[in-house]
Amino acid sequence: MLARNVAAIDDDPRSKVGVSVAAMSQSTPAPPTSQEALSSLLRDVLPPQGAWGEREYLWLTDHTNRLIELAGGRVQELPMPTDTHQAVLLFLYLLFHGYLEPRGGVVRVAALRMRVREGTFREPDLLLLRDRSDPRRQDRYWLGADLVVEVVSPDDPDRDRVEKRADYAAAGIAEYWVADPRGEAITVLTLKGDAYVEHGTFARGEAATSPLLAGFTADVDAVFDAPESGV
Repeated sequence: MLARNVAAIDDDPRSKVGVSVAAMSQSTPAPPTSQEALSSLLRDVLPPQGAWGEREYLWLTDHTNRLIELAGGRVQELPMPTDTHQAVLLFLYLLFHGYLEPRGGVVRVAALRMRVREGTFREPDLLLLRDRSDPRRQDRYWLGADLVVEVVSPDDPDRDRVEKRADYAAAGIAEYWVADPRGEAITVLTLKGDAYVEHGTFARGEAATSPLLAGFTADVDAVFDAPESGV
């Protein structure tokens, strides 16, 4: 799947891919298996799963429009967001933006890479800093955040609830929100030492609160009604 989206490969040290592709294009007629040949060629040039490094990951994500993360030497392709996912995310973005903008903070939505630690990059659905001049805010990718939000994807809920919980805690991110459209609940986790503890799980009829952002609330009904409310 990744091979379909990789482009501009001739500007990379692995430029032999570009040369090989050019040679293939000169053959007439192009064989019906040319896509399979290109995929095979890329598999030969790019690292196998388990051997990916930051350089290869950054090159790949600079040349594709897919959502891709790096952890444990493996690239993980994330599912394409649904309408529900986007509506919930954008509603939360507007809430956080409205709170942070007058206070000098900044909030961004995926896709923006965040370096969790050496060899690990995540693309949180939403990430924010209370100070827009925070040095962790870099242009190509952020070096951390004060708070991140993930909207749980139905394909692999444990990715958000377990794997990323551990990653974000290890990165020292003070607060982690997990919004679950299927369960219609928001779990707010706050960092204590090197692990998260649950500040609260907020269901319909309640308002999610933030220990980090004084006075900030998110009405759970409004968040999960966003897909039908025209957000």
